[in-house]
Amino acid sequence: MSDTTAGTLGGKPDRLGKQDARNAAREVRARRVRAFLFVMPLLIFIMFAFVAPIASMLFRSAYNPTVAELVPASLEALADWDGEGSPPEAAQAQFALDMKRLANDRTSGQLAEEINRFLPGTSSVVKSTARELRRTDDAELSANGAALLLEADEEWGDPGIWRALRKAGQTYTSSYYLTALDLEMTRDGTIQQRDTQIYLKLYGKTLWMALIITLLTLILGYPLAFHMAHCSTSRANFLMVFVLLPFWTSLLVRTTSWIALLQTNGVVNSTLISLGVTDDPLELLYTQFSTIIAMTHILLPFMVLPLYSVMRGIDPSYMRAAMSMGSRPIPAFLRIYLPMSLPGLSAGALLVFIISVGYYITPALVGGTDGQMISNIIAFHMQQSNNWELAAALGSLLLVLIIALYWLYDRFVGAGNIKLG
Repeated sequence: MSDTTAGTLGGKPDRLGKQDARNAAREVRARRVRAFLFVMPLLIFIMFAFVAPIASMLFRSAYNPTVAELVPASLEALADWDGEGSPPEAAQAQFALDMKRLANDRTSGQLAEEINRFLPGTSSVVKSTARELRRTDDAELSANGAALLLEADEEWGDPGIWRALRKAGQTYTSSYYLTALDLEMTRDGTIQQRDTQIYLKLYGKTLWMALIITLLTLILGYPLAFHMAHCSTSRANFLMVFVLLPFWTSLLVRTTSWIALLQTNGVVNSTLISLGVTDDPLELLYTQFSTIIAMTHILLPFMVLPLYSVMRGIDPSYMRAAMSMGSRPIPAFLRIYLPMSLPGLSAGALLVFIISVGYYITPALVGGTDGQMISNIIAFHMQQSNNWELAAALGSLLLVLIIALYWLYDRFVGAGNIKLG
């Protein structure tokens, strides 16, 4: 056989092998495309419902262009002011012109709110001044703006209000994070603690209440899940109905039912008085106690379900084998069964803790002032004070705190660190 014939016969398998490889590569790419198309709706949902809101919150917590857009010329005129004494008269005159413009545009209230956040009590000063300057001639404002401001309100002679104006005019600022941590920046640039601690105490109270709720759900849920995992199937299904029953009723209904139970003339106080336990009604509602009790009831299924799912998979023969080798029931439970149930315990505890940290409706309805959590303050700044930037800073710090706690939990207590025996 000639070399040409051998090459022709030998080249055909090579070409077939390359064609098969190309077909296999196309099939792999097609499978990847199909898989991506299947998960794309979920990715889009996560992007719009999770990633985008968090990114917007993080951006909003440090970005506030309101004052910079309202009075850009005044801020430019104040840029070279050293912060001591009164600003230059030209800067004050420019601000007087801007105040007249804002009064005519009916946007002076926005400026008043922004400055008031940095120097409380100045909102009325800005608004009254805008009304006074509304009908003043521009030429007179340009010539005697500083005097007209002082005539409208003597507070304009205080350098503090001008420093607050310049500080509020920063487009990107860390002041909201400082406020959320009960810190403030002095005139020389140093950071110090505020005299009144508000938000740090709320963060601490929120974490403490969430920890108590998690422990209570664990104390109540672990025995129940253990019993359900080791009883007959019919009884376990019957008990599961009661575990899932809270999910079939409205959260608002469950919360308001606790108001009926814990109020002054409610079921609990009426029962205690009728039994002679107390002569006067106890203050049970609108306290930390009412918040903890109501949230423990609402979040209990989130502890029972992970525990039950793990306990159902634990072979009872392990405990029997340990006791057959001479171990007592309690040591055998602590050394054998409890470590095997820790994955469910960890999942339930983490789920309950994270949910309770960010809970809003129940503390708002039954907690009152004493039982409110950090989420209620965030909602207050969003709905009533309209301080979205501070609300975003508080929410961002809460997110960072939860991520840090989750990392510490997973690092030192997580299921990956569980060792039997």
